[in-house]
Amino acid sequence: MNTYNIISLHANPEWRIPAARWFQEKWEIPLEEYLTSINESIKGTVAFPQWYIVIEGQQIIAGAGVIENDFHDRKDLTPNICALYVEPERRCRGIAGHLLEHICKDMAVKGISTLYLITEHTSFYERYGWEYLCMVKGDDGEQMRMYKNRPKHTRKRIHQDEKNFLEKLKTVSKT
Repeated sequence: MNTYNIISLHANPEWRIPAARWFQEKWEIPLEEYLTSINESIKGTVAFPQWYIVIEGQQIIAGAGVIENDFHDRKDLTPNICALYVEPERRCRGIAGHLLEHICKDMAVKGISTLYLITEHTSFYERYGWEYLCMVKGDDGEQMRMYKNRPKHTRKRIHQDEKNFLEKLKTVSKT
């Protein structure tokens, strides 16, 4: 049973300062940068930026954002999920997966079905239906893995197509 809630800062502006401080502590990006982006999401005049936190009681245990570009050279691959973080003692409980799914659904409601993210992880995001797209160069010059989400209905269709193909293959091999 989940004892946590995923909330959008757009709909819960009272969390803007604690969230900005929490993100700043995790990623060491100036507090003002987070506040500027979070304030823009609270205005609600554009689909992104958007910011989300996961709370347990009154404690932030995870969070992520959606911004135009997460400091990489592929400006055409937008918007990007950024700053995904789950507190170490809360990891391996599916919180990141639920947060990613929530963000994808919320962004789809806003008319954005394709999201991207960069990471150094090599198998984490695949568990949640993301697919490796390409390598990109970070603003620091380092190469990073770029992933693209695949909507659930597409994943189900592909899975069914694979099952149909295997069934046909079995039929052909029997003849």
